[in-house]
Amino acid sequence: MVEVLIIAALVSWSALVVFKKVFPKTAYSVFSRAAQGCEKRGWQRLAKWLQPAMVAGCGGSCGCSATDTPAKKNPEVQSVKWR
Repeated sequence: MVEVLIIAALVSWSALVVFKKVFPKTAYSVFSRAAQGCEKRGWQRLAKWLQPAMVAGCGGSCGCSATDTPAKKNPEVQSVKWR
């Protein structure tokens, strides 16, 4: 019985992640409406957890970051010169 609950939780979580990756605009609107509904009922903590992050840049799902922090660049690899 416990195994069934664990597998159901993993499948549900995976489906949620895929939904957010494949349909980013729909997922944003669904989670936004769910957060608004929780806020109306007075469930502030759940509403804050469900509220989606604001998308910055090109609209999301293209691999660009939603934050304004610059990405760390790796130092350029230099060749060794033997004498």
